[in-house]
Amino acid sequence: MRVVIAGAGSVGRSIARELLGHDHEVVIIDKTPAAMRVAQVPEADWLLADACELPTLENARVAEADVVVGATGDDKVNLVFSLLCKTEFGVPRTVARVNNPRNEWMFDQSWGVDVAVSTPRIMTAMVEEAVAVGDVVKIFTFHQSGADILELTLPVESPLVGTRVGTIEWPPDTVLAAIVRGPLPIAPSVDDTLEAGDELLLVTGRGVDTVALQDMMVGRTRQV
Repeated sequence: MRVVIAGAGSVGRSIARELLGHDHEVVIIDKTPAAMRVAQVPEADWLLADACELPTLENARVAEADVVVGATGDDKVNLVFSLLCKTEFGVPRTVARVNNPRNEWMFDQSWGVDVAVSTPRIMTAMVEEAVAVGDVVKIFTFHQSGADILELTLPVESPLVGTRVGTIEWPPDTVLAAIVRGPLPIAPSVDDTLEAGDELLLVTGRGVDTVALQDMMVGRTRQV
């Protein structure tokens, strides 16, 4: 897979290292000479240029990219980069970093963004997840489909504790994607049994009632 990253800061370099570790081809673009720390990611191709200019994107062979990532600390740059890559070069998938939560509403398909990653929102979710056993926490929303990734840590009193995954009737448009048990991520099979303290990652459709889902998972009865 070929990935072009705009932004050679700590975020962009970290993404590049992870992708290179999985044998992907990576190009990093940044217009700031001080950001060109080539020795830190020597396996990547580096381009000192403005990622919001068409000649730069042509030199980076963005048209051949499978994914582009706007990873700069400037939301305007990430938006323009995504829009140019999508509309001018037809890149199949664009991912953009959201630095200011107030700008999050702009990071959608109208600006060429397929996936928006809001660092403040993710950090908030991680804080909530750390203190809220038994509460559904929204980790991520796919802007294109409206689907969500939700997390819930099973409390001891949950009726799902000791239950085989294959016997659980999840609500419509709800899929158990992963179980995190201690330090281990588990790809759930029908024979896996849920335990207290398991972190469940679920993918849900746009219209799923998350309150009802949480009630089901923790054994709470709604007051009518």
